[in-house]
Amino acid sequence: MADRFQILSEPSSTILSRTTGFIASAGFTHSLTPARNCTFGCTYCYVPTMRMYGGLKREDWLRWGQFTTFKSNAAELLERDLRGNELVYCSPLVDPYQPAEAARLAMPPILRALANKPPRLFVFQTRGPLILRDLPLILALAAKTDVRVSFSLTTEREDVRRWYEPHCAPFEERLRVLRALREAGIRAFATLAPLLPCDPETLANAAMDASAENLVGDPFHTREVKKHGATTRPQGEKVSAHRGFAEWHRPDFQGEVVERIRSAASARGRQFGIGPEGFGWLAANPAKFEERSI
Repeated sequence: MADRFQILSEPSSTILSRTTGFIASAGFTHSLTPARNCTFGCTYCYVPTMRMYGGLKREDWLRWGQFTTFKSNAAELLERDLRGNELVYCSPLVDPYQPAEAARLAMPPILRALANKPPRLFVFQTRGPLILRDLPLILALAAKTDVRVSFSLTTEREDVRRWYEPHCAPFEERLRVLRALREAGIRAFATLAPLLPCDPETLANAAMDASAENLVGDPFHTREVKKHGATTRPQGEKVSAHRGFAEWHRPDFQGEVVERIRSAASARGRQFGIGPEGFGWLAANPAKFEERSI
């Protein structure tokens, strides 16, 4: 797989960014982005639609997924900038366990730096099974601060996954990762985002079998209801149109899917939250260190 993308590296002036918009409204104070451009290259990814407002360069959004540029001094910047009161989301702009991470090994020094100067809360947003490689380091960090994982599940259908996100792991492998994180004592949330074509009840119940937490999620972003900011990448909309799934971009249809998942969750004593409400659970009530019991 590595021959389909290029791995670059360069120093950065910053590693922690003050949050704005969606992530800020969910309760996070800072985001941590270890690289620019994501080698998962998902067809629907909203990040390239942000362009320069997402910290991208023109080549990034024109060649999304074909290369990534890691921040070579990320660990040093963290040691310099962390103050201990941050609620950190990693990351709204790139998956920290994207395919290129297997070769680059950027996350281990970042995790060691976090353990040396732990923030108040650290949340991973990923769909990458590679996170299990770093489980010992994640557990070491979890012994010092509140650590949570938001693990993306988009569909239980393998044909759909291959059409929209061909470089992502199969559904069953993702469920295995969620179970492994849960069994290790990490609070691991199943995040159904974006909601790709699926059987809503099957997806929800499999997610709840793997995770003990409430379900988090979001449908495709659409300009019809989101007039400004990031939206679904046109390539994803083209896949939907070609495969007969255009309704998955309609707000009324999305509302029906969300309600079906919400009902499935309620039947098992869980909740399903979308947007800032759901993502807010990832940041809610961070435990004090002395309350942690990993």
